[in-house]
Amino acid sequence: MKKIHYLFIFLSALYLTSCDLYEEPKASVTKGAIMSSEAGLKTYVYSFYEKLFPSGSDASQMEINLVDFGAINNLPDFQVKNAYSETNAGGWSWSNLRNINYFIENCTDERVEESVRNHYIGIARFFRAYFYYDMVKRFGDVPWIDKTLDVDDEKLYAPRDSREVVMEKVFEDLEFACNNITMLTDASGSMVTKWVAYAFASRVCLFEGTFRKYHHLNLSTSADEWLERAVDKAEYVIDNSGKTLYTAAGTSKSYRALFTSDDPVTDEVLLAVNSSADLGVLHHANWKWTSPTYGNRFSMTRTFINTYLQTDGTPYTSRNGWETEVFYEECQNRDARLAQTIRTPGYTRNGIATAPNFMGYVRTGYQPLKLCLDDPKYDNAALNTNAIPLFRYAEVLLNYAEAKTELGTLTDADWVLTVGALRARAGITGGLTTKPTVVDSYFQETYFPSISDPVLLEIRRERAIELCLEGFRFDDIRRWKCGYLLLKSWDGMYFPKLNEAIDLDRDGTYDVLFYDTDANLAAAKEKLDWDTVGKTCATIQIQGTNVLQRVKEVEPGNPSAGYYLTWDTPNDHKRVFGEKQYLYPIPSLVMVKNTNIVQNKGWEEGASNDGN
Repeated sequence: MKKIHYLFIFLSALYLTSCDLYEEPKASVTKGAIMSSEAGLKTYVYSFYEKLFPSGSDASQMEINLVDFGAINNLPDFQVKNAYSETNAGGWSWSNLRNINYFIENCTDERVEESVRNHYIGIARFFRAYFYYDMVKRFGDVPWIDKTLDVDDEKLYAPRDSREVVMEKVFEDLEFACNNITMLTDASGSMVTKWVAYAFASRVCLFEGTFRKYHHLNLSTSADEWLERAVDKAEYVIDNSGKTLYTAAGTSKSYRALFTSDDPVTDEVLLAVNSSADLGVLHHANWKWTSPTYGNRFSMTRTFINTYLQTDGTPYTSRNGWETEVFYEECQNRDARLAQTIRTPGYTRNGIATAPNFMGYVRTGYQPLKLCLDDPKYDNAALNTNAIPLFRYAEVLLNYAEAKTELGTLTDADWVLTVGALRARAGITGGLTTKPTVVDSYFQETYFPSISDPVLLEIRRERAIELCLEGFRFDDIRRWKCGYLLLKSWDGMYFPKLNEAIDLDRDGTYDVLFYDTDANLAAAKEKLDWDTVGKTCATIQIQGTNVLQRVKEVEPGNPSAGYYLTWDTPNDHKRVFGEKQYLYPIPSLVMVKNTNIVQNKGWEEGASNDGN
């Protein structure tokens, strides 16, 4: 099945392309030959997969930028003060839409049964909704185009349609897709089934409902109406799909197995980007998440790691002395997803204990492994074979829980079904059967000070942990209107002393030595058999000119209390996220070509991302 899938992608790429709104798709065969048989329709729709879904490499890197829980080497221009404006903006591309509309308009040949045609039109309309969802998230109001356009069509020069109009059209497309896509199972785990359509509809409706709520958009279709739609679509998947949370590999392995298996774990994964060593279709997850030179050296912050619960279901920040626990200690008795998301004590690669790699990669001490394979042979090129999920049943459960909580209708039974089930898989034993009634003050104050509902807070915690590195966080930040989270300093692990070698995972091997001066480094080395220790122990300078790896005292003015790592704090002032940045600017060239297009608020006349 997988080989057939890639063959169709290859064939469709050969003869189904389009470059602009008015260009005719190029075809080496006639329209009639394509549209007159189910095989032809199937081949055509594969072009949508290739053009609109991310590649394996892109899917494994969806949260390398614009998230609050990770430190990186280089900020994207969008977040650097005065580095982004309409003059260097992008994203206003419509060629993929024309390809979809062309198919919908021409899928009319009565030699193909109507139900079959409607199935493939349903897939096309799924992808049109997918396309427009991304456009609305990025730009807000956009032109709604549901037909192919000729070069002289007036619609090419029309103004933007309102968000209200476009999103109702998106929902209509999703309704059609849900009602007409007939495929219920897909052994490859890479095709749009009825359940994928419903899952995506729940995602879109939750986004739109919460965006309208927290951005105070007074549109004719209310936030609650969209949230009710989200509940309805998610509930349909829950009640009818037969999908479940994957638990067969046990508490310590099931979660990560979803992201490291060559074939999608279709118990839970609704759709994934597949790879194939036989066909040479590979991706570079390992290369990007482990390389000191090829990726952005993403490492997670201590602030985020603190949000993982203890195994008894209580907050980590409620246990005595948590502020000064070293790496080994803080990883004990925690949510099992922590050790399946970052390298923790006990992690091995080819049977060898492997601590976070300060010698070439990690900045904060918390090195991701969720999407990587454990064998180092995958580290230095695009060699990964693991499937990367795009839609999971876990997300559907979280969509359902959040929408019902926003509506005020979540019951204890709903909690058991959703958050309770996810936490049970993660080895958490407490708080699984009833909704929480007490606010976690650390989590509230650190992340969402305006939210007082303990249930909503816990659902947001659960969403961040369960879905991290899967491409949801920036969208969540935007819809909740929490851009301030992107301005947080990047903090790292605690350690008690400078100028002393540290065995992070307590395997008997020193892993890192943080030093302040060359003289103190030399003195520290003298105390050790450095010819041996130095083979595995990184030396990291934490002060000096142009040094971005720094520390802060746990208790200012009292170095004996120990230190937290920080990264790039001297450049914190360069990071911005102002009101205008919930939408992107429309590229200036667009408005030159179409004078009826009006720029998004705050970005007019070349205004930059100045933090306002």
